[in-house]
Amino acid sequence: MTGRTCILKAAILSGLLSLVPVFSARPAQLVKQEIPVLAEIHNLRYYAHPNYTRIVLDIGVLREYVTDETRSPAEITIDVQNARLNPIVPETAAPGGGYIRGLRIIQKNPKTVRLTIEADLDKIDRHQVFHLFDPFRIVIDIHPKDAPPGPSLTVPPPKEKAPKPAQPARGGYSLARQLGLGVRTVVLDPGHGGTDPGCILADGPYEKDLTLDIALKLKEILEAETDLAVVLTRETDIAVPLENRTIVANQRKADLFISIHVNAFRLKTRQGIETFFLNFNPDPAVNELAARENATTTKTMGEMDAIIKKIVQNSRIIESREMAQKIQSNLVSYLSRHYSNVKDLGAKGGPFWTLLGSEMPAVLVEVAHLTNAEEAKRLRTEAFRRSVARGIFEGVKAYIQSLGKG
Repeated sequence: MTGRTCILKAAILSGLLSLVPVFSARPAQLVKQEIPVLAEIHNLRYYAHPNYTRIVLDIGVLREYVTDETRSPAEITIDVQNARLNPIVPETAAPGGGYIRGLRIIQKNPKTVRLTIEADLDKIDRHQVFHLFDPFRIVIDIHPKDAPPGPSLTVPPPKEKAPKPAQPARGGYSLARQLGLGVRTVVLDPGHGGTDPGCILADGPYEKDLTLDIALKLKEILEAETDLAVVLTRETDIAVPLENRTIVANQRKADLFISIHVNAFRLKTRQGIETFFLNFNPDPAVNELAARENATTTKTMGEMDAIIKKIVQNSRIIESREMAQKIQSNLVSYLSRHYSNVKDLGAKGGPFWTLLGSEMPAVLVEVAHLTNAEEAKRLRTEAFRRSVARGIFEGVKAYIQSLGKG
């Protein structure tokens, strides 16, 4: 191998990027905001075969990429152009094998994602980089001279903030408040996405587009007005399995998880805002909503006992309930200052998959009903969606203040 730079044009037309609306579905129904097209890299996987290691970047959209190899440091790099990295992808990995020390994937700049393979070049016979279609993905095959076991790659934990006194929650002083824990990182989860559109009306819009827009607006407010780190489970129209959404938060050691949804109900007259935390609930309306939101899970009946135990033993119920109540009251209050007939449906427990498995306080916010004519009309306007984002922000701020932080 030599230290040459190899530039591979995956497709000439992929460099001629056009501008498209933020909302891919029913764009005429929503306010258009033009942004550059960025493919979303949503998976990094690898396979250690006896004779070689294969590394795969799943992109799904045709993109140009540039490969390079350096001796000092000993690395192979692949830069994917006009792409963004989904936060669900771990930033580091350790395929092992003795000739690959580790993988790093980062957002090199706003339009380029870089995959770095830390390799022992003296132990590598050759490597090749190529792409496959349907769906589009970049493949790196690394063939070693031998393959002894390799070391694992570790990531140092984040530094902790100094504790401060907290107010009691409605359920008393939780362990989190006794320990004076604060908030550093928030994960926002725009509901649905990709092949799962969520609630749909014949004349649009789709729930998946509305939730993404609200989440992006909330991220913008949080980053502008606080020092919190904000991560989205998806930033474009891709499908993220229900079970994987809290994985993003757990991997990032997040402190709060907020899932954003748009409601739907058989009775078209039903309207209002409701916020959920993980718990059981005898209310038939909540059970119907949970059944709809959980429809895409791949879990089976044989796992029911373990799932029930996980809900019952959820030690974050007190803080999740407190955050749900803060977000619910502040969202209703803020919207009521700008819109009439804003109905408060309350903060309540519910068995939602997107909340199960979180290692931090987690809530699901149903911001309005797409099946209600008045609320659907509001959801189509950017002003309402921005107001929703602002209302949720006020709730998050109030919750953090109740911890004695901020």
